[in-house]
Amino acid sequence: MPHRRHPLGDAPMSWRTPSLRDADRLRVAMLAPARNDIAPPFSGGLESMVWHLRSQLVADGHEVTLIAREGSDEVEDQWALDGGRWAPSELATQDHSMPAAEFMTEHHTYLSAMRRLAAVGHFRFDVIHNHSLHYLPLAMADTCEVPILTTLHTPPTPWLESAIASATGKVGGFTAVSDYTARSWDRLPEVPAVIHNGVDLDWWHPGPGGDRLWWSGRITPDKAPHLAIEAARLAHLPLDFAGPISDQAYFEREIRHRLGSDIRYLGHLSGAAQVEHVRHARAVLVTPTWDEPFGLVVIEALACGTPVVAFGRGGIPDILTCSRIGRLVPADDVAAMAQAVQRVDEISRAEVRRFAERHFSLRQMSRSYVDAYRAVIASSLPRIASPHVLAP
Repeated sequence: MPHRRHPLGDAPMSWRTPSLRDADRLRVAMLAPARNDIAPPFSGGLESMVWHLRSQLVADGHEVTLIAREGSDEVEDQWALDGGRWAPSELATQDHSMPAAEFMTEHHTYLSAMRRLAAVGHFRFDVIHNHSLHYLPLAMADTCEVPILTTLHTPPTPWLESAIASATGKVGGFTAVSDYTARSWDRLPEVPAVIHNGVDLDWWHPGPGGDRLWWSGRITPDKAPHLAIEAARLAHLPLDFAGPISDQAYFEREIRHRLGSDIRYLGHLSGAAQVEHVRHARAVLVTPTWDEPFGLVVIEALACGTPVVAFGRGGIPDILTCSRIGRLVPADDVAAMAQAVQRVDEISRAEVRRFAERHFSLRQMSRSYVDAYRAVIASSLPRIASPHVLAP
């Protein structure tokens, strides 16, 4: 099988573009979240998932147009989310009822994107895949002839629930990234299908392990790297961690004074550097203080054969389903995490990798979404079809 290079670094990949018949090739508009670039190094798991899903769909022979923030990889100028170019007039800003500027920018961003999609119609796209987390794509779904599939990456928000409840027509189909997330959306007309996130198993490849623990993610209170530090020190094991500092005050208050030769903050690393640290880690610690909808860092670790010790919150128990691949401990229980870390040598790294191969491949995720695209297209056919086409 021919190889090409991974855009994140020098690791070879086995992706190839198959020869699809025109009837099998889908034209997908992928609507991304607008706050961060869809480009490495990723700001979070959502941005990483969108980037990798698009890449795999293209590798599989489909046509994918990314609708994302300016500066994202492979985004065309006409589909760049450029709401930052708009600003209210000086008189409008004096209106005491005006929402925060960030809210208005994001509102205008998606308003413009949905109007462009409505104007293009089904002559350009077969399906819109909505990852935006914003209410407008759902509220304006009826303006588009193109069916919409929305992936639910988070628990319900009042904005999204309101858009769904007030829709006068179809809002398309829904998928969720975990059983936990699917169950939390109890006001949908039906339970959304679950499609787990996947990782590139060529890129996240097995490693030998090592002596140090690993943690990665945004440096914020809800990700709680300070709890990983406490667990590592209780276990008398060194810890390295990395990620963008999204809350500087939290870093200064809870992190900086805890650093030392045994606890090292390595900054916001490139994808290649992250892979090497995960491959050579004794275990990966996952310490959210909120209910994570999924937990991409968990499956990245599993793909490297590295056991995971995590707080059993949100969607994480949907991933760590057996003790052969890691350990779940009670939420916020640092002592239990420290005890579990000391026993990870009992776990076979080869078994951890095999589990990732069976359940969390990028190709498996891509194929599941293609099935979901075809289902939402099929369910919308009466709505799309022109009465002139249907007439005898």
